[in-house]
Amino acid sequence: MKLIRTATALAAVASILSACGGSDDVGKELGLTQAQVHFVHALPSGPNVDFYDNGKVLQPNLAYKAVTNFANIDIGQHNFSYAAVNTTTQLATDTTINNAAKGHEYTVIALPEAGLVPSIAVIDDPFDKGLLSNSARVRAFNASTNAPNLDLYLVAPGADITAVSPTMAGVAYKNAVPASTQDSLYVSGSTYQLIATLPGTKTPVYKSASFNLGNNSDWLVTTLPAGDAASQIVPEKIRVLVAQGGNTQQPAIDLPDTQ
Repeated sequence: MKLIRTATALAAVASILSACGGSDDVGKELGLTQAQVHFVHALPSGPNVDFYDNGKVLQPNLAYKAVTNFANIDIGQHNFSYAAVNTTTQLATDTTINNAAKGHEYTVIALPEAGLVPSIAVIDDPFDKGLLSNSARVRAFNASTNAPNLDLYLVAPGADITAVSPTMAGVAYKNAVPASTQDSLYVSGSTYQLIATLPGTKTPVYKSASFNLGNNSDWLVTTLPAGDAASQIVPEKIRVLVAQGGNTQQPAIDLPDTQ
């Protein structure tokens, strides 16, 4: 839960913002900004879809592996769903957000159940970043039915993970680590490589190329099947889709397996 700030603290923050040129992160941390939501299409072989909020289209015509910018939403109850474009039949609906809160980030993900039956998941990120922190924020989500439980390592490129603990352990299918309603992990901005293994093993099933994770980045790392179509899905073969928050003009990053 976010701490209640006093008028004196707010005045101090205002002084900092004036010196630094302002920050949307600070508004989120203080619970002053509107709740925000973005959408991820992670349903292989699925049609382009319209995402709905409380029965109205909020983000139209998303293709597989598309990630939207954040959109402002009101506080209170939200029923998120999606339907194939040019239809109104909802393929999946989530009603878990009973009270969207100011300063929170929400992610709605279209993904498959076993047999590629359409399903949906929602992540509630409370965004409890420290006011003076410039760390990067990272969370993982498993949307890969062909690899339903993974350990993820965020390490320096070429690192030996033999004696290293997973950065995000036990990322189960249709679940996030850290879990929904918990804050993201905080790491220093640097050059990294992402490695995935089956839980309790050190044999990679996925290795990304090296990438830059900048200070103040806000990443949701989503595992997907490596193939784009149902016929291409192979057990434990995955790729990673990064949904970037913070600067909402940044596109999604597709990180294929380099092994």
